[in-house]
Amino acid sequence: MKKFCLSLLLLTVTLFAGAQKLERVSPASVGLDASRLANVDVVIQKAVENKEIPGAVLAVVRHGKMAWIKAYGNKQVYPTDKKMSVNTVFDMASCSKAMSTAICAMILIERGQLRLMDRVNFYIPGFENWEDKEGNKSIRIVDLMTHTSGLPPYAPVDSLKEKYGSPNPDGVIEYISHCKRYFEPETDFQYSCLNYITLQRVIENISGEKLNVFAKNNIFKMLGMRHTDYCPTGRLKRHCAPTQKQPDGSVLKGVVHDPLARTMNGGVSGNAGVFSTADDIAVLVAALQNGGEWGGHRILSPLGVKAMRTVPRCVDSFGRTLGWDLFSPYSSNNGDLFGPNTYGHTGYTGTSIVIDPDSDTSVILLTNRVHPNDSGSTIRLRSLVSNVVAASIIPMINKN
Repeated sequence: MKKFCLSLLLLTVTLFAGAQKLERVSPASVGLDASRLANVDVVIQKAVENKEIPGAVLAVVRHGKMAWIKAYGNKQVYPTDKKMSVNTVFDMASCSKAMSTAICAMILIERGQLRLMDRVNFYIPGFENWEDKEGNKSIRIVDLMTHTSGLPPYAPVDSLKEKYGSPNPDGVIEYISHCKRYFEPETDFQYSCLNYITLQRVIENISGEKLNVFAKNNIFKMLGMRHTDYCPTGRLKRHCAPTQKQPDGSVLKGVVHDPLARTMNGGVSGNAGVFSTADDIAVLVAALQNGGEWGGHRILSPLGVKAMRTVPRCVDSFGRTLGWDLFSPYSSNNGDLFGPNTYGHTGYTGTSIVIDPDSDTSVILLTNRVHPNDSGSTIRLRSLVSNVVAASIIPMINKN
């Protein structure tokens, strides 16, 4: 038994040691005032004490280096307490849209297999466009990526389950293909999980691979993100932070929280489903800040990265880029002090990524605020943390 436990421990250590991690440095070495940055401790601890979150992991990346990574509070408070660790694996929820689905789409664009102005029904036969008494207008890939397609925000999971059975990704796509369009494409903004589930099907039809396979081979493996995946199993699942308590008293752990992703798409979904750690996400943001390459492995071109953080001209008043959020009503996680080109994304479970390309500073705040009863809140916390990090940036002194 002792030999088995030792082997298990060694395997666990190997799992986490084998992944690519950013160099850990002092805040001062990358132009951050450590005493000012330490104010995040008070902000996050207060959120824990007020039961807004059970715990959190905060990572701050600057100039491609990890300037701060720290765990706070608990990762589990039901049925027993378990301390949070920087190695905790989180349900990234809607951050999956940005860190997986959108990047997969951009990879296909760079390969010449997809175009932003392509009609969705070019890849999904029968997918209906916008139509009214004055005519119709095609829904295009750019509309999906910027949430300007007019598709509804969500879908009736219970009705879909009753009609199609579950899981049934084909049933979801059939529903999306014919459901009511709320407005003419590119005339309004409505955040919609259905946009990214549709984009998932486009990616799969072009690549011939399931989204999780394509993302793993072209993003996660390429960057050494060994603790990032859909539908985690084994050791990875055991390190997951639990999310919401279920009617039978169990809690979701290593199973995606989002109902559409979990019930109808079997855990692999364009709108949610990625699980990851602060260290892995730090590598991803470092690659984006480095023109799409890290550790000698390129996932995107510099112009592809620039396009992903730029609001397309056809929808420039709505603030959404090709997968990320620049200044829409959902962008409060960016805070008040970072520059005007700052972009990011949030997840319903309590996750957040913020990237300021001008100061080359990224903030990764991971919580499981839905644990155990979906009563926590991180909206204000995200802004407060971003403000503290931004305020800690100081001029670098040239000693030469």
